[in-house]
Amino acid sequence: MQTTMQTTIQTTMRRRGTRSALLAVAVVSLAAACGADDTATTSGPAAGGTEDGAGDAAPAEGFPLTVQNCGVEVSFDQPPSTVVLLESAPVTILQGLGVLDSVVLRAGAYPEEYYDAETFAAIEAIPSMGEELDRSGHLQISMEAIIDAEPDLVFGLPDGVSREGLADAGIQVLEHPVYCAGDAGATSFDDVFEQVETYGDIFDRRDEAAAMVDELRGRVEDVQADVGEASGRTAAVLFPTVGGGSGYAYGNKSMAHPQLEAAGFTNAFADVDERVFEVTLEQLISRDPDVLVLLHVDGEPGPVKDAVVNLPGAASLTAVRNDDILVQLFNFTEPPTPVSVDGLERIAEHFGGAG
Repeated sequence: MQTTMQTTIQTTMRRRGTRSALLAVAVVSLAAACGADDTATTSGPAAGGTEDGAGDAAPAEGFPLTVQNCGVEVSFDQPPSTVVLLESAPVTILQGLGVLDSVVLRAGAYPEEYYDAETFAAIEAIPSMGEELDRSGHLQISMEAIIDAEPDLVFGLPDGVSREGLADAGIQVLEHPVYCAGDAGATSFDDVFEQVETYGDIFDRRDEAAAMVDELRGRVEDVQADVGEASGRTAAVLFPTVGGGSGYAYGNKSMAHPQLEAAGFTNAFADVDERVFEVTLEQLISRDPDVLVLLHVDGEPGPVKDAVVNLPGAASLTAVRNDDILVQLFNFTEPPTPVSVDGLERIAEHFGGAG
């Protein structure tokens, strides 16, 4: 399996040019990757090297670097050069920073709707280890397949994959903070900006990160300016279960909460101190939101909408009677990423603001 996967990576990397070819070699030998990093410089006499320029490569500026992730210290001697994606959340940040070409393998779903043409083409060019998801949208993959790829950084921790197991193989892990165990507190657009800045530090792309944050912050402010004063209309963000089963709603600790506020709405579940929780139709009817935003991970939007509007008694909901319903893919709201800003703009456009 390892030989086949390395061959696939090497073939793909040759299509990406000289720097990516070095990344392909890194998959075969992690030691080679350390010597081929673009940001490292060779030490000379002043830095303790030999007179002919030989010597160990100096670390990039700002390295070694340690960041906190889910209560764990994650350290980098240099910017990662061989990355595996096990979740889609980092994609738009990595592309904005200009380091998406460091990703050598991916797993899970990467719907085209999230990305511009250039970004989606880049994702499609990355070999996939599998796209198998369970009913709740969680990736199913073995830890052995990840270790076989020999990355120096993995984004995401699907079920069955542990930080400790990957660390034993010398692989660093970054999990999106919203998925960390324990109480992560309330979420805001500042979490999006902070995530961009953290990745900018890790990949030594601080200037690009600052420019990206400025652009994202400006887009949020533009929506707020267009919306103006909130009208008092309420909205609920739900994750229905297609085919029957419990549905879920998003409380004041989710990205849905600041997203609705920025679009001029009041979260119908603003008093619930949870990120996501099981919700009954009776609870939804008692809150009677003026609009509904329905999230799903893949497939067509029609069945997602039907899963709510066809519930017995759902016709009494104001949002259902007025057909004030938007169905959109999950990452347009959660977790906090630049795609959440896209989702904010979609909500504002679909409902014409809160007025």
